[in-house]
Amino acid sequence: MKLGIIGLPNAGKTTLFNALTGQTLEAAPYPNPIGTEHHVGVVHVPDERIDRLTAIFKPKKTIYADVQCVDITGVSKGISGSKQKTAVFNQIWECDALIHVVRAFEDASVVHPDGEVDPASDASALELELVFHDLELAETRLERIATSIKKGIGESLETEQNVLKKCLALLEEEKPLRNLDLTDEERAAIGSLMFASLKPELVVLNVSEDDISSQKTFSRIDALKKFYAGKDALVFSLSAEIEAEISQLDPDEAAIFLEDLGIPEPAMNRVISEAYELLGLVSFLTVGPDEVRAWTIRRGTHALKAAGKIHSDIERGFIRAETIGYEDFISAGTMAKAKELGTLRLEGKDYEVMDGDIVNFRFNV
Repeated sequence: MKLGIIGLPNAGKTTLFNALTGQTLEAAPYPNPIGTEHHVGVVHVPDERIDRLTAIFKPKKTIYADVQCVDITGVSKGISGSKQKTAVFNQIWECDALIHVVRAFEDASVVHPDGEVDPASDASALELELVFHDLELAETRLERIATSIKKGIGESLETEQNVLKKCLALLEEEKPLRNLDLTDEERAAIGSLMFASLKPELVVLNVSEDDISSQKTFSRIDALKKFYAGKDALVFSLSAEIEAEISQLDPDEAAIFLEDLGIPEPAMNRVISEAYELLGLVSFLTVGPDEVRAWTIRRGTHALKAAGKIHSDIERGFIRAETIGYEDFISAGTMAKAKELGTLRLEGKDYEVMDGDIVNFRFNV
């Protein structure tokens, strides 16, 4: 999974990136110079189940699921017509989802581009940049399709043309494409186009320490939730500055700091959890003396495709999936006991793998 962090200048994007990855990068100057490189970091997905299974099986290695975070530079008002446009929207298109950082903190030393902090206005401004980019893209592509059809070489483009017309109608209303109901076939038809507003979005209201649990923050969250009332968007708040400080502490100190501030879990845990929910992702687990590992799949994935996540040979030679839920295994204590209890079972290729399933694939090639 790849998450791209976007936001208007001085919203706290790089600070949140540091909080998620444990890095200590300096924010790029504003305005960002053309060609500024984006930051990339890999985060191991926290999973207490993997920790406990590691303690039980004592494997040679433990592998957590990974999330790649990208601090995308250059998303600002007016970028749709700037030289940065192609590079920035290429970065966005390569991501599975976006983390949109919206500024809600006051700090005289960190200048707001518009002179005042207004989360609702900032969120709307950046969303319009995504929409305007997609509007231009849809119009250009439709013109090219029309030209091809006139030349008698565009018959196979009819599906794409129809989907783009639906997209264009919504974009002209200044609404993002993530609000559009599209079938898998329709999504595939426009899958090669760099539509930015089609990306699922985590909207993070970046507040000061004093406003972590304030009524002002709750009101701003409510307003943003109304603004993002369509599909594929989740809104929540955190203090990126505090979270970045916490990420530099050892676990015991971090736990005390979080408790003192009334924060239930660090930003990394919450953001990744919300991203999994937004994208409909779950993890199944494999265990043994060599390796305990988490594998990320989409909710609803059948056993045959889950096997292919590990190796194409396992998918090709699939026989059965020996499966037990994590909690059932913990209750049983051992696989032998689980088999006695009937909680360790054999499933076929059409079995829907559930979050936390411990799976051993039987195959023959």
